Amino acid sequence: MSKFLTLLLAVIAIAQATAFMGTPVVTSRQGATQRTGAASMEMRARVCDLLGKKPNRKARVVTFSHKRIHKVQEVNLQTKRFFSEDLDRKVKLRLSTKGIKTINKLGGIDAAAKKFKVDLKKY
Repeated sequence: MSKFLTLLLAVIAIAQATAFMGTPVVTSRQGATQRTGAASMEMRARVCDLLGKKPNRKARVVTFSHKRIHKVQEVNLQTKRFFSEDLDRKVKLRLSTKGIKTINKLGGIDAAAKKFKVDLKKY
């Protein structure tokens, strides 16, 4: 009887020890790189890809009664496609309107990317 109780206690101890050992946490999914379309979209910050302009979070509005209200001045971002002669393909970027003017002034996306040290292979 005592051998049965010790065996039973050993089985219970092993069961409790393995109950708290969970399955290993998977850090990266292998199927995520093969997705296309809306499932592969990820949220990106509202930042210009060329110039790095960010929203102004320190802006204030002064009302008629002279109350100061904080507001966010967002960047005027536009999605635009340019043809890169270095990569020999079109590149889709999220640019501020000032970034678009800069590209036009410098004569193309390749010259602007070289000046601002932007890697166009990511886009």
